[in-house]
Amino acid sequence: MNINKENSLFNTKIVYDLTKFTHLDYPEHLACIIWFSGCNMRCDYCYNSDIVFAKSGNYTLDDMLKFLKTRVGLLDGVVLSGGEATTHHLIPFCQEIKKLGFLIKLDTNGTNPHAIKELLDLELLDYVALDYKAPKEKFIKITHSNTYDKFSDTLNLLLSSKIKFEARTTIHNDLLNVDDINLIIDDLTTRGYNKKYYLQKFLDTQTNIANIKTASKKFDKSKLSKKLDIIWR
Repeated sequence: MNINKENSLFNTKIVYDLTKFTHLDYPEHLACIIWFSGCNMRCDYCYNSDIVFAKSGNYTLDDMLKFLKTRVGLLDGVVLSGGEATTHHLIPFCQEIKKLGFLIKLDTNGTNPHAIKELLDLELLDYVALDYKAPKEKFIKITHSNTYDKFSDTLNLLLSSKIKFEARTTIHNDLLNVDDINLIIDDLTTRGYNKKYYLQKFLDTQTNIANIKTASKKFDKSKLSKKLDIIWR
Protein backbone atom coordinates (compact mmCIF):
# COMPACT_ATOMS: atom_id res chain seq x y z
CA MET A 1 0.00 0.00 0.00
CA ASN A 2 1.34 3.39 -0.95
CA ILE A 3 0.72 5.94 1.75
CA ASN A 4 -1.13 8.89 0.34
CA LYS A 5 -0.08 12.13 2.02
CA GLU A 6 -3.76 13.09 2.08
CA ASN A 7 -4.68 9.92 3.97
CA SER A 8 -6.10 11.21 7.25
CA LEU A 9 -5.34 7.95 9.03
CA PHE A 10 -1.60 8.38 8.56
CA ASN A 11 -1.53 12.13 8.91
CA THR A 12 -3.62 12.64 12.02
CA LYS A 13 -1.67 13.17 15.22
CA ILE A 14 -2.74 10.17 17.29
CA VAL A 15 0.68 9.20 18.70
CA TYR A 16 1.47 10.83 22.01
CA ASP A 17 5.12 9.85 22.27
CA LEU A 18 7.87 7.56 20.98
CA THR A 19 10.46 5.64 22.99
CA LYS A 20 13.18 5.04 20.46
CA PHE A 21 14.83 2.10 22.19
CA THR A 22 13.97 -0.49 24.82
CA HIS A 23 15.38 -3.89 25.70
CA LEU A 24 12.80 -4.47 28.47
CA ASP A 25 9.36 -4.09 26.92
CA TYR A 26 9.52 -6.80 24.25
CA PRO A 27 10.86 -10.07 25.67
CA GLU A 28 14.16 -11.09 24.07
CA HIS A 29 14.00 -8.34 21.46
CA LEU A 30 15.27 -4.81 20.92
CA ALA A 31 12.35 -2.55 20.14
CA CYS A 32 10.84 0.91 20.18
CA ILE A 33 7.55 1.86 21.85
CA ILE A 34 4.81 3.85 20.14
CA TRP A 35 2.49 5.42 22.72
CA PHE A 36 -1.00 6.00 21.32
CA SER A 37 -3.13 8.79 22.76
CA GLY A 38 -6.37 8.09 24.59
CA CYS A 39 -7.80 5.21 26.60
CA ASN A 40 -11.25 3.81 27.39
CA MET A 41 -10.29 3.11 31.01
CA ARG A 42 -9.48 5.34 33.97
CA CYS A 43 -7.47 3.01 36.21
CA ASP A 44 -6.81 4.64 39.57
CA TYR A 45 -3.10 3.74 39.61
CA CYS A 46 -2.34 4.69 36.00
CA TYR A 47 0.69 6.97 35.79
CA ASN A 48 0.15 7.72 32.08
CA SER A 49 -2.68 10.13 32.82
CA ASP A 50 -1.36 12.65 30.30
CA ILE A 51 -1.62 10.00 27.58
CA VAL A 52 -4.98 8.67 28.77
CA PHE A 53 -6.69 12.07 28.74
CA ALA A 54 -4.98 13.35 25.58
CA LYS A 55 -7.48 14.37 22.88
CA SER A 56 -4.79 14.19 20.22
CA GLY A 57 -1.12 13.37 19.90
CA ASN A 58 2.19 14.93 18.97
CA TYR A 59 3.06 12.69 16.04
CA THR A 60 1.38 11.04 13.07
CA LEU A 61 1.66 7.44 11.93
CA ASP A 62 3.58 8.76 8.95
CA ASP A 63 6.11 10.25 11.40
CA MET A 64 6.44 6.82 13.01
CA LEU A 65 7.02 5.08 9.69
CA LYS A 66 9.71 7.58 8.75
CA PHE A 67 11.45 6.80 12.04
CA LEU A 68 11.08 3.05 11.60
CA LYS A 69 12.68 3.18 8.18
CA THR A 70 15.81 4.52 9.88
CA ARG A 71 15.83 1.58 12.30
CA VAL A 72 15.60 -1.31 9.84
CA GLY A 73 18.32 -3.78 10.80
CA LEU A 74 18.86 -2.04 14.15
CA LEU A 75 15.64 -2.93 15.98
CA ASP A 76 13.77 -6.23 16.01
CA GLY A 77 10.32 -5.03 16.86
CA VAL A 78 7.75 -2.35 17.56
CA VAL A 79 5.63 -2.16 20.71
CA LEU A 80 2.18 -0.59 20.26
CA SER A 81 1.12 0.80 23.63
CA GLY A 82 -0.75 3.69 25.20
CA GLY A 83 -3.25 4.68 26.43
CA GLU A 84 -5.01 1.90 24.58
CA ALA A 85 -3.71 1.33 21.08
CA THR A 86 -6.81 -0.58 19.92
CA THR A 87 -8.98 2.51 20.25
CA HIS A 88 -7.34 3.41 16.92
CA HIS A 89 -7.55 1.58 13.59
CA LEU A 90 -4.27 -0.32 13.55
CA ILE A 91 -4.48 -2.66 10.57
CA PRO A 92 -3.06 -0.40 7.81
CA PHE A 93 -0.30 0.83 10.13
CA CYS A 94 0.64 -2.71 11.17
CA GLN A 95 0.73 -3.78 7.54
CA GLU A 96 3.26 -1.04 6.81
CA ILE A 97 5.34 -2.02 9.86
CA LYS A 98 5.38 -5.62 8.66
CA LYS A 99 6.58 -4.54 5.22
CA LEU A 100 9.63 -3.10 6.95
CA GLY A 101 10.34 -6.47 8.55
CA PHE A 102 9.58 -5.69 12.19
CA LEU A 103 7.92 -7.88 14.78
CA ILE A 104 4.89 -6.30 16.47
CA LYS A 105 3.98 -6.53 20.15
CA LEU A 106 0.65 -5.15 21.34
CA ASP A 107 0.07 -3.92 24.90
CA THR A 108 -3.67 -3.97 25.52
CA ASN A 109 -6.39 -3.91 28.15
CA GLY A 110 -8.29 -6.39 26.02
CA THR A 111 -11.50 -4.41 25.68
CA ASN A 112 -11.60 -4.52 21.88
CA PRO A 113 -11.73 -8.24 21.04
CA HIS A 114 -13.04 -7.59 17.53
CA ALA A 115 -10.02 -5.45 16.61
CA ILE A 116 -7.59 -7.93 18.16
CA LYS A 117 -9.21 -10.82 16.29
CA GLU A 118 -8.80 -8.94 13.01
CA LEU A 119 -5.12 -8.34 13.74
CA LEU A 120 -4.62 -12.00 14.65
CA ASP A 121 -6.49 -13.26 11.59
CA LEU A 122 -4.25 -11.12 9.37
CA GLU A 123 -1.16 -12.41 11.24
CA LEU A 124 -0.08 -8.87 12.08
CA LEU A 125 0.79 -9.53 15.73
CA ASP A 126 3.72 -11.52 17.11
CA TYR A 127 3.23 -11.00 20.85
CA VAL A 128 0.50 -9.62 23.10
CA ALA A 129 0.75 -8.35 26.67
CA LEU A 130 -2.74 -8.50 28.17
CA ASP A 131 -3.50 -6.43 31.26
CA TYR A 132 -5.68 -8.39 33.67
CA LYS A 133 -6.73 -5.35 35.67
CA ALA A 134 -8.72 -7.00 38.46
CA PRO A 135 -11.00 -9.95 39.23
CA LYS A 136 -14.53 -9.57 37.92
CA GLU A 137 -15.88 -8.38 41.27
CA LYS A 138 -13.45 -5.44 41.39
CA PHE A 139 -13.09 -4.71 37.68
CA ILE A 140 -15.35 -1.66 37.54
CA LYS A 141 -13.96 -0.27 40.79
CA ILE A 142 -10.36 -0.44 39.52
CA THR A 143 -10.88 0.54 35.87
CA HIS A 144 -14.02 2.71 36.05
CA SER A 145 -15.08 0.77 32.97
CA ASN A 146 -17.82 -1.84 32.61
CA THR A 147 -15.86 -3.90 30.10
CA TYR A 148 -14.97 -7.13 31.90
CA ASP A 149 -16.93 -9.28 29.43
CA LYS A 150 -15.02 -7.82 26.49
CA PHE A 151 -11.74 -8.38 28.31
CA SER A 152 -12.84 -11.95 29.01
CA ASP A 153 -13.58 -12.51 25.32
CA THR A 154 -10.09 -11.28 24.43
CA LEU A 155 -8.47 -13.59 26.97
CA ASN A 156 -10.35 -16.55 25.53
CA LEU A 157 -9.42 -15.45 22.01
CA LEU A 158 -5.72 -15.35 22.86
CA LEU A 159 -5.89 -18.72 24.60
CA SER A 160 -7.46 -20.31 21.53
CA SER A 161 -4.87 -18.79 19.19
CA LYS A 162 -1.23 -19.64 18.57
CA ILE A 163 -0.01 -16.14 19.47
CA LYS A 164 2.66 -15.72 22.13
CA PHE A 165 1.15 -13.69 24.94
CA GLU A 166 1.40 -12.88 28.60
CA ALA A 167 -1.05 -11.90 31.31
CA ARG A 168 0.00 -9.20 33.75
CA THR A 169 -1.47 -7.27 36.64
CA THR A 170 -0.39 -4.04 38.32
CA ILE A 171 -0.40 -4.26 42.11
CA HIS A 172 -1.31 -1.42 44.45
CA ASN A 173 -1.75 -3.06 47.83
CA ASP A 174 -4.63 -0.79 48.86
CA LEU A 175 -6.55 -1.69 45.68
CA LEU A 176 -5.72 -5.35 45.10
CA ASN A 177 -4.82 -7.84 47.83
CA VAL A 178 -3.45 -11.39 47.74
CA ASP A 179 -6.96 -12.86 47.65
CA ASP A 180 -7.74 -10.79 44.55
CA ILE A 181 -4.62 -12.01 42.77
CA ASN A 182 -5.40 -15.60 43.71
CA LEU A 183 -8.86 -15.17 42.17
CA ILE A 184 -7.19 -14.02 38.95
CA ILE A 185 -4.81 -16.97 39.05
CA ASP A 186 -7.73 -19.36 39.57
CA ASP A 187 -9.54 -17.84 36.60
CA LEU A 188 -6.46 -18.00 34.37
CA THR A 189 -5.69 -21.61 35.18
CA THR A 190 -9.33 -22.68 34.85
CA ARG A 191 -9.30 -21.29 31.32
CA GLY A 192 -6.10 -23.14 30.51
CA TYR A 193 -3.48 -20.43 30.93
CA ASN A 194 -0.18 -22.06 31.89
CA LYS A 195 2.35 -19.37 31.06
CA LYS A 196 4.25 -17.00 33.32
CA TYR A 197 2.04 -14.52 35.14
CA TYR A 198 3.59 -11.10 35.61
CA LEU A 199 2.90 -8.88 38.62
CA GLN A 200 3.94 -5.26 38.26
CA LYS A 201 4.54 -3.09 41.29
CA PHE A 202 2.68 0.21 41.41
CA LEU A 203 4.95 3.06 40.34
CA ASP A 204 4.38 6.26 42.30
CA THR A 205 5.19 9.07 39.87
CA GLN A 206 3.02 11.63 41.73
CA THR A 207 0.84 11.96 38.61
CA ASN A 208 -1.48 8.94 38.66
CA ILE A 209 -5.15 9.34 37.77
CA ALA A 210 -6.62 8.98 41.29
CA ASN A 211 -3.72 10.77 42.97
CA ILE A 212 -3.06 7.71 45.13
CA LYS A 213 0.16 7.34 47.07
CA THR A 214 2.33 4.41 48.05
CA ALA A 215 0.15 1.69 49.56
CA SER A 216 -0.33 1.56 53.31
CA LYS A 217 -1.27 -2.12 53.34
CA LYS A 218 1.20 -4.99 53.08
CA PHE A 219 1.10 -7.60 50.34
CA ASP A 220 1.92 -11.04 51.72
CA LYS A 221 3.64 -12.83 48.83
CA SER A 222 3.81 -16.04 50.86
CA LYS A 223 0.04 -16.46 50.44
CA LEU A 224 0.13 -16.34 46.66
CA SER A 225 -1.16 -19.37 44.80
CA LYS A 226 1.48 -21.71 43.39
CA LYS A 227 -0.65 -22.65 40.39
CA LEU A 228 1.31 -20.31 38.09
CA ASP A 229 4.92 -19.23 37.77
CA ILE A 230 4.78 -15.64 39.04
CA ILE A 231 7.34 -13.11 37.86
CA TRP A 232 7.62 -9.75 39.65
CA ARG A 233 8.52 -6.65 37.69
